[in-house]
Amino acid sequence: MVSRVIPVDTFDLVIFGGTGDLARRKILPGLFRRFLSGQMPEGSRIIGAARSEMDSDGYREMIADAVAEFGGEESKDKKGLQAFLACLDYVAIDAKGEGGWAELAALVRHDVVQAFYFSVAPSLFGDLAERLHSNKIATSDSRIVVEKPFGRDLESARALNATLAAHFDESQIYRIDHYLGKETVQNLMAVRFGNVLFEPLWNNHYVDHIQITVAETVGVGGRGAYYDKSGAMRDMVQNHLMQLLCLIAMEPPSQFGADSVRDEKLKVIRALQPIDHHHIVRGQYDAGRDGQGYRADVENPRSFTESFIAMRCHIANWRWAGVPFYLRTGKRMKARSSEIAVVFKDLGHSIFEEDEARHRNILSIRLQPNEGMDLQVTIKEPGPGGMRLIDVPLDMTFAEALGADDHEVTDAYERLIMDVIRGNQTLFMRGDEVEAAWAWTDPLINAWEARNDVPKLYDAGSAGPEDAMMLLHRDGRRWREIKG
Repeated sequence: MVSRVIPVDTFDLVIFGGTGDLARRKILPGLFRRFLSGQMPEGSRIIGAARSEMDSDGYREMIADAVAEFGGEESKDKKGLQAFLACLDYVAIDAKGEGGWAELAALVRHDVVQAFYFSVAPSLFGDLAERLHSNKIATSDSRIVVEKPFGRDLESARALNATLAAHFDESQIYRIDHYLGKETVQNLMAVRFGNVLFEPLWNNHYVDHIQITVAETVGVGGRGAYYDKSGAMRDMVQNHLMQLLCLIAMEPPSQFGADSVRDEKLKVIRALQPIDHHHIVRGQYDAGRDGQGYRADVENPRSFTESFIAMRCHIANWRWAGVPFYLRTGKRMKARSSEIAVVFKDLGHSIFEEDEARHRNILSIRLQPNEGMDLQVTIKEPGPGGMRLIDVPLDMTFAEALGADDHEVTDAYERLIMDVIRGNQTLFMRGDEVEAAWAWTDPLINAWEARNDVPKLYDAGSAGPEDAMMLLHRDGRRWREIKG
């Protein structure tokens, strides 16, 4: 199946931090693929802006190398690459001074869609926003894209929101979380709200519990200094896992529009109950056969920062009363896997023998790798000799079901940047949503810091600390296996 490509309006996209890792690995290669697909109209331009002193030709060479390294199969299209590079310009700019701003003002047009991507440290957001206005570059129709981390607690998130609000309206601000751009995450809404099969069962009458897992095989890598001040709670739970929780638990919005969807997500966050410390497990990976431990990676032998966290949450509303949501995420795990599993209840009454009745329907939503969904159903095992029941998956792997190769599945950043150009904020976080997430997260962090909690060690390449297993065992449940 070939996806339908709908071109966007002509645009100028300025990428602050245009020479950085995110720009080279994700943003520019993604825009190149959108260019080849025909979604980026003729006359659109991409302007890199960063501290590095170079001219536009030098920038084009840098991006050509980045596309060759990270662009996948499409990077072999040399003619297409040259046409794409012709759309690029570059300005060396001083975010805290005046250098480069006049040159940028001369490049950015006011008669096309304007978007400014802040792929920089949050400490520079205010400086960039102020200079875009003082140099009369931004307009009332401009859009800005801001990357996480959006604060490290409620106080700093409020300060960042206030800084941006001093120069831009909320309707102009796009707080990006790339998890929301994944095909499977959006299909979660389609499955729930586009099929009569699931929504009637999406409640505490039929759902036993829900598991959300984001497991990574990598360690902290070159992010050690940042990560040791953040940990898994701030780096993953407060944003990525919180967004997945909201989408799985929210009420049907009145329409598929930005504020309707985000209103319902906000209600979920505000309905989250405080968590007892016995229902949280923090872990830290130890040295494995193929690498060193967390404390060596971050060069802090006394670090109490968690690289793994698991927790049991409850949502205090009519739909989910009594249904536990189990969240876990960690680094240096046994496999790279992101999954949401909706585990339905046992049959109220089974006509089969007791041993044959221990089967459950499970809807598994895979975010990575091999994006797709499967529904575990119970059938009779083929062959004679009685009624033997087995569980089999009804599998919909997107690459197989839709006939798409891996390189044809649109990357999350591609989709989200095109939504910015369209002016569609549905898959972006609103300011009050971010603050509500921190308001729930802060007390949990403050409590374990006050107790000087020490994370439990777990072997690199494992499924996490044993205490995380007990978190579910105490409830008579088990974590799903982490599989790549």
